[in-house]
Amino acid sequence: MVNPGKLRLGVNIDHVATVRNARGGAVPDPVRAAKLAEQFGADGITAHLREDRRHMVDADIKALVAELSVPLNFEMAATEEMQAIALRHKPHAVCLVPERREERTTEGGLEVAREEDKLARYIAPLADAGCRISIFIAADPAQIEAAARINAAVVELHTGAYCDAHAEGRFEKRDVELERLREMSSFAHSLGLEVHAGHGLTYDTVQPIASFPEVMELNIGHFLIGEAIFNGLGPAIVEMQRLMDEARS
Repeated sequence: MVNPGKLRLGVNIDHVATVRNARGGAVPDPVRAAKLAEQFGADGITAHLREDRRHMVDADIKALVAELSVPLNFEMAATEEMQAIALRHKPHAVCLVPERREERTTEGGLEVAREEDKLARYIAPLADAGCRISIFIAADPAQIEAAARINAAVVELHTGAYCDAHAEGRFEKRDVELERLREMSSFAHSLGLEVHAGHGLTYDTVQPIASFPEVMELNIGHFLIGEAIFNGLGPAIVEMQRLMDEARS
């Protein structure tokens, strides 16, 4: 029997930087958003430094490492450039994600099974430096097994297909995706992996995922930053945490 404990909320602040970069200059400041999220109870901060620097930039990562008191989950592609940056800053966690320049947001999970040997070599120095290794993957048994074999500490299951099906009113598809996520959360846990989940979660979709006892952390960004426009970032985080806690109980 899994003892679920408190479900952690990681707040992704990428899209504060997206707004800043749309006009240039220094505002709104994603580091300020991170510290505000921290103040309102976020358990961690997620930031994705992309190759094209479309939102977070190098100076943001440096400032987050220096100023946060909660863990930083540094999302990055498995490139030599990003490995060097991670080794320089040594964030609490490194989350490897797939990345394509033409995508608007991360599409699907990382291909681990076909790149197992390469990824094992890639993450070794990061783990040696003290970074916790997380892999962002589809809810697929082959990918989960490969993540376990390369000694990742965490898998973050991609919830995008479930959330998209809900938003589009395809409820049969939504339920199929939800059941897959449920089964793969249990499977990953059985292999000794810590299970996280995220991508596209909203107030309407978070509770079924939050109810999975094996899931220890949800990483949510775009929706919370959107809600902040209308209600403020603090209240948006508080409401999300309320829904998560309610589902967990």
